[in-house]
Amino acid sequence: MIYFKRLIFIFIITTSCQSNGQLNFEGDVNNSLKEASAAETIPQSDLIWTIQDSGNDSELYGLNEKGDILKKVVITNASNIDWEDLTSDKLGNIYIGDFGNNNEKRKIFRILKINYEDLSKENAEAEIIEFTLPKKQDSKDFEAFFLFKDSFYIMSKESKKFIVLKVPNKMGKHEAMVHSKYNLDGKDNKITSADISENGKTIILLNHDKLWKITNFKSDAFFSGSTTELPFEHNSQKEGVCFKNDAVAYITDERNGTTGGNLYSFSIN
Repeated sequence: MIYFKRLIFIFIITTSCQSNGQLNFEGDVNNSLKEASAAETIPQSDLIWTIQDSGNDSELYGLNEKGDILKKVVITNASNIDWEDLTSDKLGNIYIGDFGNNNEKRKIFRILKINYEDLSKENAEAEIIEFTLPKKQDSKDFEAFFLFKDSFYIMSKESKKFIVLKVPNKMGKHEAMVHSKYNLDGKDNKITSADISENGKTIILLNHDKLWKITNFKSDAFFSGSTTELPFEHNSQKEGVCFKNDAVAYITDERNGTTGGNLYSFSIN
């Protein structure tokens, strides 16, 4: 009976999502992960990597496309202050953005590097990049970032104009610089996750009910390019996005009662 009810639930979600902005249900994320707050793929792995946010264990999870946990890596030297997003480099190293700041009182932020060779192990020790904000910059909540040409670009979570920080991909302590400020069209445009394509030519930004695709930019003048809003017509607490390939993105949402906790795919073309 439980199995039958689960099939009905998956059918309802699948049917709903396929009729709503081409947001297609792929799988139900393992029940032990209530707050899948990121998604990332790397060329050397078939897994979809995710994390949970503040208050949860310091663990990195590798999922298959059905949402099953196939791999768990315990990070032994860094607590989960507020892990929010994942990115990676061309070598397959994964970076955890420990920069969530809901009360906007945090002073020190971190990015944790997990080396590719450690992803096959049960435990890993992170290399730590630490950064602070410029002296005249108020503390903000950050939930999204990506890596481009050896620098991280980290976006604040704002209803209107947001800031983009730039931090070098170098171990040690840094003072971030404010790279840019931008205001997306519309209302309630809080960015919860971001990714950049493998060729560095397309950026996607995630919101609970939409995704923005940014193209035709030069160097790191990202918002000089073309920005296209792609609505889902489906609202849930979506917290993770990454490229499956140049045409399709993976998206995760957090579990809220009987809703969410799913893995989706979404056409960005």
